[in-house]
Amino acid sequence: MARTDAGRTDAGRTDATQADAAQHDTRPFRSDRGGVPVRWKIAALAAASAGLVAATVGVMVHVWTRWDINARAEAEALNSLYSAVDTYRRGGVLADGVQIDPADLPTALREPSDGARHTADDRRVDGSVGPSMWAAQRVGGPGSKVLAYQVNMGPRLHDLRRLDMSMTVASLVALAVVTPLAVLGSGVLGRRLHRVSQTAGRISAGDLDARTGPTGGRDEISGIAAAVDAMADSLGRQLHSERRFTADVAHELRTPVGGLLAAADLLPPGETEDLLRARIRDLRDLVEDLLEVSRLDAGAEQASRAPVPLAAVVREAVARTGLSTEVVTTAEPVVRTDPRRLERIVGNLVVNAHRHGRAPVEVTVAEHSVAVRDHGPGFPADLLREGPRRFRTGAQERGGGHGLGLTIALGQARVLGAELRLSDAEGGGAVAVLHLPRN
Repeated sequence: MARTDAGRTDAGRTDATQADAAQHDTRPFRSDRGGVPVRWKIAALAAASAGLVAATVGVMVHVWTRWDINARAEAEALNSLYSAVDTYRRGGVLADGVQIDPADLPTALREPSDGARHTADDRRVDGSVGPSMWAAQRVGGPGSKVLAYQVNMGPRLHDLRRLDMSMTVASLVALAVVTPLAVLGSGVLGRRLHRVSQTAGRISAGDLDARTGPTGGRDEISGIAAAVDAMADSLGRQLHSERRFTADVAHELRTPVGGLLAAADLLPPGETEDLLRARIRDLRDLVEDLLEVSRLDAGAEQASRAPVPLAAVVREAVARTGLSTEVVTTAEPVVRTDPRRLERIVGNLVVNAHRHGRAPVEVTVAEHSVAVRDHGPGFPADLLREGPRRFRTGAQERGGGHGLGLTIALGQARVLGAELRLSDAEGGGAVAVLHLPRN
């Protein structure tokens, strides 16, 4: 027989009360908890974009300036050589800066014999001279003299290096300014997203009164916030309608069920009367359970706490079930709780253990905790995986429970501020442990 009933149906997880405790979890709902916050991602993207732009502009300026220096030096060398050659041919006079067959003339300028002007970029550096741009022309036929003019590009390239340094410093300053601004701007977006994620987390945990409210701005984030609030409004209306329907149905059924019990008293004694009474009692219990569930869902229940001996209350709850159950006491604590609700929880767990487990069923009382264990097949995997579902007992036959017992136990535990954990025991069987608050 599958293990889910009045109580087991609602199990759903190894720690069933995690579903209820989650209602008080106000942490932001994030799919990547522990990851890098979005504000830092945006800031890093902005800084990387600014750095890439600065690097691109710097490279382009460097390349263009270097090309311009070469072009200007080449033009200067050619123009100076043109005037010098014309002057040399007319009177044999050398203009300033013009050399005849200089020893350091690049080889490429010694070879041409066509009498045309040629230029060459000389990367050599000699002291403060170089790199240089040379212009040369052979005056006469092959073997004649070569007039050459040298333009020292060293100062200009030095200026280029200073320009590169200035642009690097300016880029770093820009990054130092842009990054904090990006962090500040993304922080505003991050806080708005954080509000929406908190609201979504609270709604997913069952707090349908959570709302984001205005987030500022008229962008996608505001649209998301409005959609989340609208979703919460819709879910709240649907849930309220369902709870109201359940409460109304249960309330309206109480009167006819009471009438059925009274009518059953008029039947002659016999097997038919006993069977009818049993079915009417089941129906009455179902109606009472539905009313209790509706009150718990509506948050209308309040605990009346008082100092009580935990072991004595547990023994009384076990005795009321009328089922053979061993009670083991490892401590005799006095706890401050509502004894009626505590008895309800323990009674549901014990009945559930007998109904869907196997004997022996053991109840262990320790310091601020009560454990109920049976030796059956344990909880079904789908209940531990999927969570509680009302009116699903998991049993092949109907009539072995309505699937509301554990719902009530979890709801009453929540009212007490307690924690109810369900798990499979080592060696077989199911274990339900109620942890009471220490206050």
